[in-house]
Amino acid sequence: MAADPWIVLGAGLLEGVTGYPQAVHRRAPHPVTWAGGLIGAAERTLNRGSPLARRAAGIVTLLLVVGLAAGLGLAVERLSAPWAFAPLALIAAGSLGLAGRNLYVHVAAVHRPLGAGDLEAARVATARIVGRDVERLDAGGLAGAALESLAESFNDAVAAPLFWFLVAGLPGLFAYKAVNTADSLIGHREAPFTHFGWAAARTDDLMNLVPARLAGGAIALGAGRGWRIMLRDAGKHASPNAGWPEAAMAGALGVRLGGTASYDGTPHLRPTLGEGPAPAPLDLARGLGLYLRACAILVAALAFGGVAWPR
Repeated sequence: MAADPWIVLGAGLLEGVTGYPQAVHRRAPHPVTWAGGLIGAAERTLNRGSPLARRAAGIVTLLLVVGLAAGLGLAVERLSAPWAFAPLALIAAGSLGLAGRNLYVHVAAVHRPLGAGDLEAARVATARIVGRDVERLDAGGLAGAALESLAESFNDAVAAPLFWFLVAGLPGLFAYKAVNTADSLIGHREAPFTHFGWAAARTDDLMNLVPARLAGGAIALGAGRGWRIMLRDAGKHASPNAGWPEAAMAGALGVRLGGTASYDGTPHLRPTLGEGPAPAPLDLARGLGLYLRACAILVAALAFGGVAWPR
């Protein structure tokens, strides 16, 4: 089931160049939206009753969505296998599981107005990529929120999809995207998702154990620093995985991430990652450059794997 590294690399480069064009999305919504719609419908229908019933319904929902996604990936692999265009089909299908370009575009949309001093426009752009309240964030708070999202999403949008595509082919990639989508929609500790989203959250944690550490390593390697902070502070994060790329980003840039954040008007105390001052708009620009270098490191690793791949 493992994929040829050149196929995985091709998918990454294709997505990096084209993304998922808006013109295409208007006519054919991205497959992730299909999974999200199915998860939402299941939640509205099944998330009721006792905590045990809700947890069981959440498990069934996750198995259904993951099974459909993995089955679709397997069908694409099997149906395209006899044809000469099979590699191109796998590259095109695999690019749908990546979102590296989309991530860069959305974070850059925060940096542009922030660098120009337009805090209101920067808050609007930041609200598109984070769940916290942004109305009262100053320039440093907006830069920090965007950097945290950039670091964490580097794993979810790039490192983890590439990893699962490489080790388990299209079924693994599509299964990961289904789990990650479910976690983002229902994997919350707050009601009404506390029990229904339990399986999605725990499965997402499991599937990101290795990729998140690779993502953090790629960030630190791209910067030539940040290892000490990553190893020291990653475990402070509430997530078993998000702390690795976030702490690596903080250490690489020499800034402080984390700290108190407000969600739906309620302050949440979060541990601090890194040392030094709060981020400034210039640090967000540096973070975007580091993100590109970390992506380049993954590209180089896949190219090396392609050369070494047994034929």
